[in-house]
Amino acid sequence: MFFSSYPLGLRNPHEWDVFYFALGGLEIARELFAGFGMHYVGPIHHGPNIIHSKVPIRSIEDFSGRKMRLPGGMVAEVFQAAGAKTTLLPGSEIFPALEKGAIDVADYVGPAVNHALGFHQVTKFISMGPPGFMSIYQPVDLMDLTVGMKSWNALSPQMKQFVEMEVHVYSDLHHAAIQKADQEAWKKFTDAGTVVTRLSQEDVEKFTKLAVPRWYAWANKDKNAARVFKIQLDYMMSGSLGYVTTDDIKGQTLKM
Repeated sequence: MFFSSYPLGLRNPHEWDVFYFALGGLEIARELFAGFGMHYVGPIHHGPNIIHSKVPIRSIEDFSGRKMRLPGGMVAEVFQAAGAKTTLLPGSEIFPALEKGAIDVADYVGPAVNHALGFHQVTKFISMGPPGFMSIYQPVDLMDLTVGMKSWNALSPQMKQFVEMEVHVYSDLHHAAIQKADQEAWKKFTDAGTVVTRLSQEDVEKFTKLAVPRWYAWANKDKNAARVFKIQLDYMMSGSLGYVTTDDIKGQTLKM
């Protein structure tokens, strides 16, 4: 329900911190999880997803016709709209699928994990966004700490505060550690002969046009999803970000 990053939406960990800790995202998450007897303590930032490919992908058009592993859902729908033939595979099956040629392209997590999984052995290229734009479709992988409400309520107010603060600190440290590991992995990819290709700002704009109607379609599946999306949309359209314009959403309706 829009509690994770999605294609061309909020684009970095700082923006997600603003959503959760300043714009009401944390309170809504806790409200909804409480309905299932769970307490949402807080988000934990991981890192971006990147795309490995057997062929160079330098524009949105290069995805057309490619057999591509994606996590499904909205992300897959956007790439399907770009012409990709998407499939859903668990992480353990990506390497053999690339090795056997069952897929040409694979999304997975970041450089450190993907190098450890050996993706450089079965692909030659990594496709990324424009400079400073590591991933155009899932720049932040969000995890979280969620506990049973009964266990949470058994804690003292002081311990609850301690756990919440520790999760926030851990999120920052974890994200930084992932970035450090990724920097080391980039050198290994270079040594292995992996070539990084980059999409253009024009490609980002094309992907945005494909993504917008899918944002609304998914948000309109549930009133709480619409509620969360509206907060994020207003933020993206604000002077702080400017990722989305009134022209981008013309003709779209959000069912609140």
